[in-house]
Amino acid sequence: MNTPSPYHPPVKRSLSIAGHKTSISLEPLFWDMLRRAAAAEDMAIAALVARIDAERIKSPTPPGLASAIRVWLVDRILDQ
Repeated sequence: MNTPSPYHPPVKRSLSIAGHKTSISLEPLFWDMLRRAAAAEDMAIAALVARIDAERIKSPTPPGLASAIRVWLVDRILDQ
């Protein structure tokens, strides 16, 4: 069985959130997790990223968007 390695460099994708285009670099594992989370919440990936972005900018010391996505995904797993 040939399982893909989880150790893969980040992949850059462009999304439109809050009316502007942005590029996000995430490892394929996180893109897959994000895709699954969006499907579970019955929303587009861009809509979920916009929600994460809105939450992150409320932080006193907001991280970058890619970091915020990773943290949100891990936190989601820990809450399950």
